[in-house]
Amino acid sequence: MNATSWARELWGRLTDPGLWPRRRLVGECLLAAVFALLAGVAEAGHGWPRMAAVALAAAVLSLTRRSLPVTALIATSALSGGTEGGASLLLMAVGWSAGHRIAGVLRASVAFGVAFVVYLGLGLWDAPFSPAGTMTLSTVFFVVTAVFPGLAGRYWTQRRTLLDTLRLRNAQLLREREMIAGQARMRERQRIAQDMHDSLGHQLALIAVQTGALEVDRELTGRQREAVGVLREASVAAMRELREVVGILKDGVPEEEQPGSRVVAGIAGLVESAVSAGMKVALERSGDPRPLAPATDHAGYRVVQEGLTNAAKHAPGAAITVGVRYEPDALVVEVANDPVALTAATAPRTDTVSGGEGLTGLRERARLVGGMVFTGPGAGGAGFRLAAVLPYDAVEAREARGSAADATFGDGADDFRRQTWAGAPGEGGAVIDRLDPREEFKDIMGTKKSNGCLLGCGIALLLLVALAVAAVFTMGKVIDEADKGIIDPSTYESVKIGDSEQDVREKLPSGKSFFTSDAKDKIPPAPAGTSCLTLLSTDNSRGMSTDTVYRFCFKDGKLSDKREFHVKS
Repeated sequence: MNATSWARELWGRLTDPGLWPRRRLVGECLLAAVFALLAGVAEAGHGWPRMAAVALAAAVLSLTRRSLPVTALIATSALSGGTEGGASLLLMAVGWSAGHRIAGVLRASVAFGVAFVVYLGLGLWDAPFSPAGTMTLSTVFFVVTAVFPGLAGRYWTQRRTLLDTLRLRNAQLLREREMIAGQARMRERQRIAQDMHDSLGHQLALIAVQTGALEVDRELTGRQREAVGVLREASVAAMRELREVVGILKDGVPEEEQPGSRVVAGIAGLVESAVSAGMKVALERSGDPRPLAPATDHAGYRVVQEGLTNAAKHAPGAAITVGVRYEPDALVVEVANDPVALTAATAPRTDTVSGGEGLTGLRERARLVGGMVFTGPGAGGAGFRLAAVLPYDAVEAREARGSAADATFGDGADDFRRQTWAGAPGEGGAVIDRLDPREEFKDIMGTKKSNGCLLGCGIALLLLVALAVAAVFTMGKVIDEADKGIIDPSTYESVKIGDSEQDVREKLPSGKSFFTSDAKDKIPPAPAGTSCLTLLSTDNSRGMSTDTVYRFCFKDGKLSDKREFHVKS
């Protein structure tokens, strides 16, 4: 790769639009300005050229830490190790970005290792401490300001990647589960359809054929022939309805989407059929007709159909009134029959086949569209009345559909049926229970905002603890170095020329401290043939810019000279 291609690729990485949306660009520029200001102010004692250079370097490194994480990490380590510490916060930010963006554990480890070597080497180049102390302090400082943020950034990246992977996996499982459930429902529908066609279809066809033959029997009277005709038409209608139901089960299309005549407009046909069968039925309408949702339209028809069937079975010969009222907010349909005196001829037969589920089915059907069903005595407490209130609003019906499904499965908190899946997602009647994978994913991954806040607080607490440990260690090291190189003026006065070297050294510290390393070069040379000990004084009466230095020189096992110097720090 030639220099032109390399430069073009580098420019492309630096100006990648994906790294610089408008809001991030503004924030990064402000952050770079803050880092530049901090780094420049820390170099105030070294002149304006160095201040400007360090500030510019901090700003550039802050802006390139996302696109060039390895380079920015090493360069920031060098800047932090070779300056007065103004780039420490920048090193934390660059460490976070490096841990977040460097791919591969080995590459990240090598990058942080090289950055540490550069930081330590520049720190030892102009260290005010002893080499061992400098290495210890530099290691602790680098771990706190670079390694810890890098580990935190890498953990954050891996966690986010895991979350994204689990979200994709969860979505895939949901799709697969819905497909499997749909296939299972389709197979069950086909089985039910086949059973209905084989059993009911045969019986209804046989009834239609027999009543057709009976209708042309010459021995029947006109009244009997008319009744047989009604039976034949009823059997044919039942066959037609059976074929529609079988088609619904086989095709898997919801009932409300199927075309047909079983709607409120078909109630007049029901009444006419009942009158033809000899029932006393009157139809009353009121209000202005308005469009109805398919499910509501069909539910109104079924209410009247069930009411007429029940009246024919339980109150034969009674006068029946069918009402259809378009109220302002709901459709009201009702079937009411007058009381009837029971005789041997009009008493209902005890062998009438009844499943006992008609009214229960009506209540569920009405609940699914947001309505309700009333059953009880008619006006004045006599007779029987079946009425349904069905709302027009489809939104209300959909909301009621969900509550109806919950009510169907019971109210117990630990109902076993609540712990099993009730259908595919998005069907409206399915119960989202504790085993639903969407709810499991929320519980496992903890998508609550408090988790992110807790994680951030934990990382911040870890950094604060590390900084506190480093501060305590540094303070202890400084105190120890001070004990080795600083004495009180009274101690200096207590030592007399001619005292034994052993006695004097027992009163004085060793002097092997970084505090005294520079003081030896600022005082006059020691007398020939003597070995001297240089210490600092605790007296700061001359100001912070002037240090008081004590020098003790020994010759032939005795203190031969002691002097006090005042040097600029």
